[in-house]
Amino acid sequence: MLDNLFRGLFDTDMTSVISVPDFLLCLGCSLLIGLLFAVMYMYRTRYTKSFVVTLALLPAVVCVVIMMVNGNVGTGVAVAGAFSLVRFRSVPGTAKEIGILFLAMGAGLIAGMGYLGYAFLFAVILSAANMLYNHFDFGSRKKASLYKTLHITIPEDLDYTGVFEELLKEYASSWELVQVKTTNMGSLFRLTYNLTLRSAGCEKELIDKLRCRNGNLEITVSRQETNVYEL
Repeated sequence: MLDNLFRGLFDTDMTSVISVPDFLLCLGCSLLIGLLFAVMYMYRTRYTKSFVVTLALLPAVVCVVIMMVNGNVGTGVAVAGAFSLVRFRSVPGTAKEIGILFLAMGAGLIAGMGYLGYAFLFAVILSAANMLYNHFDFGSRKKASLYKTLHITIPEDLDYTGVFEELLKEYASSWELVQVKTTNMGSLFRLTYNLTLRSAGCEKELIDKLRCRNGNLEITVSRQETNVYEL
């Protein structure tokens, strides 16, 4: 009687129906796996509440979808197309965020196919590997403190072509002018350089000499932000 309550309207006698206990077992396991992924992701990682909650629920969602497909090839193709169109975030995610979403989806797929042991084994091994990489700071740049982004504001009558080359050559091993922007109603230019300092202690000395060249206008030095975290 209980199975008939959860039987599809378009099911036939040839259609295999997932029993309620099996459905609840797979769903519960998927929720536990999602919680494991969420806890793992929070380890030494900056995160938002909404992303972690989504990560905890995603394996269960994928698991239910796969169980509902239940061998129907046409439905499976439609589900694959729907997943390819879904945007998980309003802005492009980082490589780490996209990677953990794929892990959660993979675990949900395995659980939805009924292989609960493999789903847990997959989640535990991949979570342990990810936490191990984070613990040892695997892949980080050892000289990251030398990579800087320099913003210099200069008056419009100053020809910026090569005006700072001498100073940059003295204090930086490499540099690149990546942006020129007008500001203050066109009366000023704002130059943006990506550079690699020769030593971490020369930053203030470089700024002091640049101030003499740009008329003591605004100068900003910050950590170099690049797209290295994106896929």
